[in-house]
Amino acid sequence: MKTKGFAKHYYLMLVPGFVWLILFSIVPMFGIVIAFQSYNPGQGVFGSEFVGLETFKYMFTLNDTMNVFYNTIFIAIMKIIGNLIVPLVFALMLNELRYIGLKRSIQTIVYLPHFLSWVILGGVLLDIFAYQGPINQLLGMFGMEPVLFFGRADLFPFLVVGSDIWKEFGFNTIIYLAALTGINPALYEAAGIDGANRLKMLWHVTLPGIRTTAVLLAVLSLGNVLNAGFDQIFNLYNPLVYSTGDIIDTWVYRAGLLNLQYELATAVGLLKSVVGFILISLSYYLAYKFTNYRIF
Repeated sequence: MKTKGFAKHYYLMLVPGFVWLILFSIVPMFGIVIAFQSYNPGQGVFGSEFVGLETFKYMFTLNDTMNVFYNTIFIAIMKIIGNLIVPLVFALMLNELRYIGLKRSIQTIVYLPHFLSWVILGGVLLDIFAYQGPINQLLGMFGMEPVLFFGRADLFPFLVVGSDIWKEFGFNTIIYLAALTGINPALYEAAGIDGANRLKMLWHVTLPGIRTTAVLLAVLSLGNVLNAGFDQIFNLYNPLVYSTGDIIDTWVYRAGLLNLQYELATAVGLLKSVVGFILISLSYYLAYKFTNYRIF
């Protein structure tokens, strides 16, 4: 009886979370009906004309739609690859340091940008790469012409990916460092007795020891293929780079809130959510299949 009463307290602790989930995640889903209507704000959801899939058909006739989906996938995949490789390499390098104080200091420094919002970092990056900013001043010292970095469509996606990696690789490095601490030191001792040098230990002991963690992170990141980072791009982009920097989320923001195309914005957002749900489900299936990871 005491156990049942004790369990009830845990269920009561879940009530605020469920209330928040229902109010802010489930109830607003009723709004997806707008994607199937010729929505009129004056008539509301119940008074607007139902048009079925006409909005979705219209969406695929727009030139912007395919470009926006391509930009989203390209930037998201580049971020996924970079945020898997760079932290792994950095963690392996950091793990080789024998000075604990220096190791912890570096780890803390590279971890700090993770806690800053893109509102702050966006302003910092725009100032650093400004036409008369420090980067262009440095280029001028070598006789090079100033570059309008965030005004060039060909450079913008790579600046977005690079700045995202810089912001997040410290956090991901900690995950790999935690995995490295789980490797049995006896394996390195045995490899040393067999005559293995540092490079061979890295290849035959270290990498196999964190392989499961690397595969798990790679598989779980599959669900972010359509999430290119609204807050980052919104604070960095401008009309000059729409051709390569406009993603689904920013396009939906402009179409829905600025141009008042509510049904079109809802249709694109719904399509993204459905595809994202499929990818997330697939990623968790693959994570369970290859690494025995499961949520429930």
